[in-house]
Formats: sequence, structure tokens, C-alpha cells
Amino acid sequence: MEEDRLTFASSVSPDKASERRFLLLAESISAFAGSLSQAPIWCFTLGDEKNLSEAVRGSLSALNTTFIHFDADAEIPQFPFARKVFVNADAESIAQGKTDLLVWLDSNTIILQEPKEFVLHDGKNLGCRPVHHMNIGSRYGEPFDPFWTQIYRLCRVPEDRVSPMMTHVDGARIRPYFNAGLLVVRPERRLLRVWRDNFLEIYKAADFQELYGKDKRYTVFMHQAILAGTVLSTLKTEEIEEFPPTYNYPLHLYWEDVTENRPSSLEEMVTFRYEGFFENLGWRKKIPAKEQLKKWIAERLLP
Repeated sequence: MEEDRLTFASSVSPDKASERRFLLLAESISAFAGSLSQAPIWCFTLGDEKNLSEAVRGSLSALNTTFIHFDADAEIPQFPFARKVFVNADAESIAQGKTDLLVWLDSNTIILQEPKEFVLHDGKNLGCRPVHHMNIGSRYGEPFDPFWTQIYRLCRVPEDRVSPMMTHVDGARIRPYFNAGLLVVRPERRLLRVWRDNFLEIYKAADFQELYGKDKRYTVFMHQAILAGTVLSTLKTEEIEEFPPTYNYPLHLYWEDVTENRPSSLEEMVTFRYEGFFENLGWRKKIPAKEQLKKWIAERLLP
């Protein structure tokens, strides 16, 4: 069987807000992704597919979407984003042999232009963006703190793979720390499955228990820290494609963006994330976008 060139994947829960996010993502792929607009979309259902509304299931099926049940078993640790690690690993496992490239997008993503960089060049095995803020990241050029010392040790990160990157909105120069909401991988490299295996082994290490109690951010972002260690231990620097700032732009942090990459209008972006931005009833006055895009989004946010 011939492999698809590229497949999109994301997850949905059986509630109206989650369904709306996933449908908005799928419709943006269909409307704006250009040559990739007909690529398969995999919808990992966190619960029984039949619990999704019939209207949403019908709309998604018409948009080349396949529903895949994700079984959240008891093995998954009770960390805020642990489930994401396991869903990504499952998606990669299913994708191997079926698609050349797997594009994981968090469902609070909208695509506005053809994401050409998603089609990785030969020799590139991961496409990604840095985290939005410094947060618990490790500032490049400064000594490692106890948290990152253990992440690098337990993930067995070679020293020569640590090169600087810039955070998306606060412009901090950090050691590699990737946003888990946009990952493009070649399934045969097994990166996402190694991430899962490392997470299960590392999160419970004694070295981290005191840190979890001191600062809850370590439990919230442990998945991304272990992702960073996994990427650096699994891939050489030249295998990693850092997408430009027009990808994965955090609209919800627009007013915190102090970098020269802050867009004057959202239409300049290829993909953006929005978290809870559209939950504010006044979003239409605040969004830095032209009327046509505002209208397109508003029509799809209607109940």
C-alpha cells in the first residue's frame, strides 16, 4: 500500500467546546492549507466516538477525517498534560507504514496559509517550534539548575547537541525547549514513542519529587521538558527543522509579544494557537485581523 505523503492528527473530547475546536481546525485545513488541504485528518477521540455530536461527526467525516478511539488506561500518570504524550505515541505507532509525515497539532490551532514547511526536507526528522515563554526553560549560557540537570542526565543528552533557540513571545535565549502543540515527525524514527517511554521512566524519579511540591509548573510542563531531552538524545541537530515564527503563533499572548516577529495582522501567520482567546465575548474587537478572517471565525464559533 502506498503511504500518504502527510497526515494531520489531533484529539477531541466529547464536549461542545472541544468539538468546536477540532472542527475549526479541520475546516481551516480544508479552506487554507493549499496543496495539503486534502490530506487525511486523524481525530483521536478521548472517549467513545459515539459520544460526539452527530452533526460534528458528519461535518468531520466530510472533511476527510478518520475517528480513532484512544483508550486512556490507568497507566497514564495524573499529570496535567500526560495524556498528550500517550496520544502522540499512539498516533505515531498507527502512522508508521501509512504516512511519510505525521503532523500533530493541538486542536486549538487554526491554519491560515499553506504550511509548506510541514513537508520536511530530506534528512529532517522533526519539525517544531520553541516554547512561547521562558517559563521553566533553561537560559542558554547559564549553569543548569537542578531540574534540567536531571532531565539531561536521565535522557542521556550529548553535550554537543545543545544549541540556543529563542522563545516565541519573550525573546529569551534558551537551551532547546520545544512546544508540544506542533510536532511534525517521520513515524519510523519512533520519536514520540521514545518520548512516552522516557516520560514513564523519568517523571517518578526521586530527584523531581521535591521540585513538584515547590513549584507546580514542574508537573504542568514535565511533558515538554522530557520532550526536549528526548529530542536531543534521539536526533542530531541537523535532523531538526525549527519552523519560522509564522508557525504556531500564540494569539492569546499577542500583547505580551516583545519580539520583532509580532504580526501587525494575523493573516501574516501560517498557523496560530488561541487557547481561550475566543471565550472572551469581545474577541472580535481585540483580534489583530481583517474583517474577512473575523467573519470566517465568527461563523464557525456559533453554537
